[in-house]
Amino acid sequence: MELTGLLAVPFESFGSILSYVVPFIVVMSFIVFFHELGHFMVARWCGVKVEVFSIGFGREIFGWYDRHGTRWRVAWIPLGGYVRFKGDADAASRPDHDSPVAADPDSFPAKPLWQRALIVAAGPLANFILAIVLFAGIYAFVGVPVMEPVVDEVMPGSAAEEAGFRPGDRILAINGREIRSFGELREIVAMSAGEPLRILVEREGRKVELVATPRLKEVPDGIGGRIKVGVLGIVHRQTGAVRHEKAGPLEAVGLAARQTWNIVAGTMKYLKQMIVGRQSTDQLAGPIRIAQVTSQAASISFIALVSLAAVLSVSIGLINLFPIPMLDGGHLLYYAIEAVRGRPLSESAQEFGFKVGMMLVLTLMLLATFNDIRHLFMD
Repeated sequence: MELTGLLAVPFESFGSILSYVVPFIVVMSFIVFFHELGHFMVARWCGVKVEVFSIGFGREIFGWYDRHGTRWRVAWIPLGGYVRFKGDADAASRPDHDSPVAADPDSFPAKPLWQRALIVAAGPLANFILAIVLFAGIYAFVGVPVMEPVVDEVMPGSAAEEAGFRPGDRILAINGREIRSFGELREIVAMSAGEPLRILVEREGRKVELVATPRLKEVPDGIGGRIKVGVLGIVHRQTGAVRHEKAGPLEAVGLAARQTWNIVAGTMKYLKQMIVGRQSTDQLAGPIRIAQVTSQAASISFIALVSLAAVLSVSIGLINLFPIPMLDGGHLLYYAIEAVRGRPLSESAQEFGFKVGMMLVLTLMLLATFNDIRHLFMD
């Protein structure tokens, strides 16, 4: 289940409202559908009766029953979705211990622990698979965008100048990882503020290793706000169009899996830096900024929109794995405790955990929405 804040942005016209809202709803509904489809398919495979498959929350707009008795529905609040299994108390899949059907063989609570865990994990896994498929399709049919990792200019007084970079240097690797494009260099540097990087460059036919420490700097985020990232002070002038190299099917899947992992690793690194105080919480984005970025991507091209959908799919899958009750990761945490103890937590303990989880989720929603509104009016 995906939970987000309220979408409320001052726009100049109804047309501009549609330009923000429509791409946002389409992309998020598409991603949520696949997330819930993961839960749905594995539940069916495990013999669990799925009572409801909902895209959106609240009052139903339209719906129908399939031959297995599942109610497929589209609701008025298109900011998430859920599947409700037989024996669930609500859309968050809390077990309804008082229900007489909870012990039925086709109910979710009656299934063995490994099946329940597999059903829960299938949602985030579906998000990762969707991202890999989308990225692989782009790499195979459009190509991998490549900007040569060549230094055109070194900013005076920058970390790059201190490290000894020179114009014409070609970046070969960072900390042993091969660098194929300037975009890869930028991604690594952005998440490595304050961390020394071993950078292998090719200079006049010979290899030279330099050590540079990116500095934390506030830069425009491209949608009217600002974001703090690591920078070296290397300039790459994009003279001419970015070239695209089409990948074969297997190579495309490999590159897509690598890109998906890079997004996960980058996100976890940011969260770690935020916890230790090296990054600010003002970079957390909510539905308003996501709508802005989605609208911007839609105005650029369909491929840009597909690429953004892949990134958001990874983010939603990862967020749902956080060990917070109310999210899939919270259910998995309960199941891990049940596996260790040999029995589930008491109903009161689980209920308390869900309440704490709800408070945490609402707090994050409010913080992200506050950041969105602040970014709207800070410039």
